[in-house]
Amino acid sequence: MHLDDVVTTSAAVAATRSRKAKTLAIADLLRGAAPQDVRAVVAWLSGETLQGRLGIGWRTLSGARAHAAAAPTWTVAEVDNLLDELAATSGAGSVKLRKELLGSLFERATSGEQDFLIRLLTGEVRQGALEGVMTEAIATASDLPVDVVRRAFMLSGSLAETAAAAMSGGAAALQSFGLEVGRPVRPMLASPAKSLGEAHSALGGYVSVEYKLDGARIQVHRNGDDVAIFTRTLNDITERVPELVQLVRDLPCESVVLDGETLALADSGRPRPFQETMSRFGASSQRDLLLQPYFFDCLHLDGEDLLDRPLSDRIGVLDRLAPQHRIPALRSPTVEETEAHLDAALAAGHEGIMIKALDSTYAAGRRGKSWQKVKPEHTLDLIVLGAEWGYGRRTGYLSNLHLGARDPDGGEPIMVGKTFKGLTDELLRWQTEEFPKVERNRDQHTVYLYPQIVVEIELDGVQVSTRYPGGVALRFARVLRYRPDKTAAMADPIEAVRAMLPGDGI
Repeated sequence: MHLDDVVTTSAAVAATRSRKAKTLAIADLLRGAAPQDVRAVVAWLSGETLQGRLGIGWRTLSGARAHAAAAPTWTVAEVDNLLDELAATSGAGSVKLRKELLGSLFERATSGEQDFLIRLLTGEVRQGALEGVMTEAIATASDLPVDVVRRAFMLSGSLAETAAAAMSGGAAALQSFGLEVGRPVRPMLASPAKSLGEAHSALGGYVSVEYKLDGARIQVHRNGDDVAIFTRTLNDITERVPELVQLVRDLPCESVVLDGETLALADSGRPRPFQETMSRFGASSQRDLLLQPYFFDCLHLDGEDLLDRPLSDRIGVLDRLAPQHRIPALRSPTVEETEAHLDAALAAGHEGIMIKALDSTYAAGRRGKSWQKVKPEHTLDLIVLGAEWGYGRRTGYLSNLHLGARDPDGGEPIMVGKTFKGLTDELLRWQTEEFPKVERNRDQHTVYLYPQIVVEIELDGVQVSTRYPGGVALRFARVLRYRPDKTAAMADPIEAVRAMLPGDGI
């Protein structure tokens, strides 16, 4: 398959708002791809390379751009091989070699191919082929049920690997994807509840009610003495959290996969600020700030996978394995007891509570109704689209944020409002330093960003608006914190914003 085929399909997908049309266009491309090309094709249309981040900036790429070729000649395999070379280039002379490789890449590319490659290498391929659409396209192309493809993806963690297996081996190949200790699965997610009573009644009372900690999601894997710890986005942070590694090694088992949260505690026992917890995950982590783990689910124990067992069973296993590291929880409480548990969680400095159906299985990677989160204030995880230069005491700082909700069909984020409230001097300095690193373009007043940074916003509600394209606007929004543990694909969708409208909404 030629690169031009991928570029043409990418343009067709970007040109339509129809989810079905996007799905069919990608499915047609996958049917025509050679088996060895499927992984790269799926990765590229998902906005990624198989090699991961290559650390090549827009200026370097634009400087390497040559006079466009008249006709397309690059094959998918050739481009993927060249990207392998780029990824392997390091050390003395690497800058010169990278420029040479990029020069050879662009001089054989047509104008359309050059545009696509620049967007691919800067993480800017956003034609609407995100996970949901791509999963459906793989199912259509392979003539398999979408639930079968979705489960394989959730267990493998890779759309590219899932597609390659589906296209070459069908259902039998996808069934080979199971929970593998040491390979993270995509975490199950919770849906926001409008109220405690609504969540309680919707799940029928047969529930587990747990503290919603103000911490960072972790997934721990142990096989013998080998321990691996992953973030919500499946990044491996094992070497940065040695105290958690030792704690998992001390558990009375041979192999285990646990889902939970970790956070740093003050001497008072209350959680430290979220950003302090997240600082332990960075390259230059603050090692003297110890993390404490709190687990709420067990996905595997000593050779037995528990994903398809009801939550009641999984909690029972966890209670026997690590009772001292359990999140505070109640089993099948009354509404009054649930309200008291919420009050206790808030008094302890946490965010709220989770209400989970005890008969639910672990739906890896899904945001379903079986888990619901209850918090006293309205919050949304939104994407920072830009920031305006401040004035007065904020002169010289990037201040007023442009905020967008995720488009569930994979298009550009949908703007829903602006805010400068809640920004401390520390955050203003951080924004002014970090935002130019993901700058898309700017004018006299505003720096516009690639949609990569997620911020948690507290708000009083939303209202119908003709000013913004989504038809809804935030009311009295203020910044709570940035969420480096979340990608733009994890931000709240526009439907979540619209669902906050009073009455019947739009």
